[in-house]
Amino acid sequence: MSVWDTSKTSGDWREREIDSRRNSQQRSVVLFWLSERTLVGLTDRDLRERRERRERDFSKERNLSKLEREKGIGEMAETVHSPWLTYTSMLSLLTLCPPFVILLWYTMVHADGSVMQTFDYLKQNGIEGFKNIWPMPSPIAWKIIACFGAFEAFLQLALPGKRFQGPISPAGNVPVYKANGLQAYVVTLVTYLGLWWFGIFDPSIVYDHLGEIYSALVFGSFIFCIFLYLKGHIAPSSTDSGSSGNAIIDFYWGMELYPRIGKYFDIKVFTNCRFGMMSWAVLALTYCIKQYEMNGKVSDSMLVNTVLMLVYITKFFWWESGYWCTMDIAHDRAGFYICWGCLVWVPSIYTSPGMYLVNHPVNLGTLLAVSILLAGLLCIYINYDCDRQRQEFRRTNGKCTIWGKAPSKIVASYRTTKGETKTSLLLTSGWWGLSRHFHYVPEISAAFFWTVPALFNHFLPYFYVIFLTILLFDRAKRDDDRCSSKYGKYWKMYCDKVRYRVIPGIY
Repeated sequence: MSVWDTSKTSGDWREREIDSRRNSQQRSVVLFWLSERTLVGLTDRDLRERRERRERDFSKERNLSKLEREKGIGEMAETVHSPWLTYTSMLSLLTLCPPFVILLWYTMVHADGSVMQTFDYLKQNGIEGFKNIWPMPSPIAWKIIACFGAFEAFLQLALPGKRFQGPISPAGNVPVYKANGLQAYVVTLVTYLGLWWFGIFDPSIVYDHLGEIYSALVFGSFIFCIFLYLKGHIAPSSTDSGSSGNAIIDFYWGMELYPRIGKYFDIKVFTNCRFGMMSWAVLALTYCIKQYEMNGKVSDSMLVNTVLMLVYITKFFWWESGYWCTMDIAHDRAGFYICWGCLVWVPSIYTSPGMYLVNHPVNLGTLLAVSILLAGLLCIYINYDCDRQRQEFRRTNGKCTIWGKAPSKIVASYRTTKGETKTSLLLTSGWWGLSRHFHYVPEISAAFFWTVPALFNHFLPYFYVIFLTILLFDRAKRDDDRCSSKYGKYWKMYCDKVRYRVIPGIY
């Protein structure tokens, strides 16, 4: 099976397939009517009823094919929420997220972390006040972004790594990756710290120009998403692409599942992993270094925050190939939702607890600091072990041990868009026997533990934890609905056995 089929666009391919299917089925209706009348001797009424039933079936399949084409991948374009809520949320995120990033930075750095202080300023100064808050992208901001992006792109292409095949896509493509994320992570952090240690580059410059960098990312990433939208229309990288017919939906959700530049540069790996997650680690170190240069020492609260975030990100890059099999990569297409979020939202919102601690060092004391650190490390380990269990279960086709015994499972069959019947194994023991998305519980808990060193003087440092909770609970619902559509009765059997969606005993 070829990795990519770029000889034709998905739209042309779908149209030809549907036309062929329509002609074939229309001929079948005619032959069916003639054969039944000639050989069976049915009445006209019987024949009309059979013909109408047959045409209804054909119409249903034709509508399904249209949905498949609009989705661009081989699954129905179903939404979890109502159309009104879907459009409202899309337009709200498109318009509110960019200014929120700037307001969060301003509040953390210039308003003492106080939401009320920022609110009072905007209330007094109105639009002019907001314009004064929003910094314009500076040349040094563009240089920092360009150097970092180019360095990460170079590492993505140049560093050696094992060949990894992602899951088969709905259109039958097999994305192939080079698993060198951990190497890139180590090289990036060693290089960054080395530049600081030898006096070549001062990370404080990044913090001092942080607002300008975020402003540049807001505008630059928006333009990048327009590029992805146009690329999806003009030059898709594979047959896993297509248009919904709605420009806003296409821009927000994306046109392509696996967009690439050339044969080897995977855009979603770059935006999600090598820019988004890598910038999270770099900024965590930046905040720590900035506090050290300001105060001559690093507070224990900042140390706990930085260590926990770096351990979590290290876990991510250790397991990066597993991430390539998750919903972000294997199901969500490259649009504003994923790519703008990873390019802008991750470096700003995900790092915000550390951003707050730069100017608000907290002395936790040894006992409290160690307790928070150990609790956070435990949550990160459980999150890793959840993913490890599922990955090992899939790798061995269920022939492994989980918690010292053979795993329990459900053998689920499903039909592909090509009409082929395939099977999947649904794990119902270990962590995955507690709830269907239990791995989200330790992930949210870990985020709480690297935020709680800020204590509770202000609400804003906890925005990330609240956002992450909403994001993961919504993702759990979307994933459940997708699996229900895919597996049908087998998913109902799975839900009957693993009753809770996220929190055991509660939800």
